[in-house]
Amino acid sequence: MMDAREADERAVVLFSGGQDSTTCLAWALDRFTYVETVAVDYRQRHRIELECRRQVLAEFHHMFPRWRGRLGAHHLIDLAALSDISETALTREREIAIGETGLPTTFVPGRNLLFLALAGAVAWRAGARHIVGGMCETDYSGYPDCRDDTIKAMQLALNLGMDARFVVHTPLMWLDKAATWRLAEDLGGETLVELIREHTHTCYLGDREHRHVWGYGCDECPACTLRAQGWARYAVGLAD
Repeated sequence: MMDAREADERAVVLFSGGQDSTTCLAWALDRFTYVETVAVDYRQRHRIELECRRQVLAEFHHMFPRWRGRLGAHHLIDLAALSDISETALTREREIAIGETGLPTTFVPGRNLLFLALAGAVAWRAGARHIVGGMCETDYSGYPDCRDDTIKAMQLALNLGMDARFVVHTPLMWLDKAATWRLAEDLGGETLVELIREHTHTCYLGDREHRHVWGYGCDECPACTLRAQGWARYAVGLAD
């Protein structure tokens, strides 16, 4: 039976292979002695991120020996049913736009709620107290399941539903994308920044053919736009 002290040193990170989740993984490894990761295959349009995830994990082992011993199991969960019941621009060949509801067509209803529930189940089995996700309501696309109130409500639901004392961390919640780049630099220096530029994937269209100063992507979808604008603001500080 794991005691409370040991559980407090363990974390589970929602890790897709994108910029935000990679920064969150570094954040967790910097704070906890044992970290497991959870990725979800919901037949997303940009499934290439799951392949990038494997490369990012390999680079973490190679480039950051101080964290190497902290990386535990990596879980890839098949959630094809989410795509089956979703009619969105992330699960269908639909136009990325603002829908009739006022939300982007890239919003996948229930996605982050399901992700957090799955991470909670993994954390419960792993004896981990901490769950880490890259949700943000500062520079974001307006998804209601990225809001701080939603995450706090999910933390309460997880603890009531699993009779646990989980703490859900969202280290990017109040950061814009420029500040997210700076956080990556603070955690892993230029090495982590370059890893994010070269190996992570954030583009909604799954474009790995076009390389930009901030990384790979179509340079047109909302995810690429946010990433590019954040890099531009971050780069201004580098030039000073």
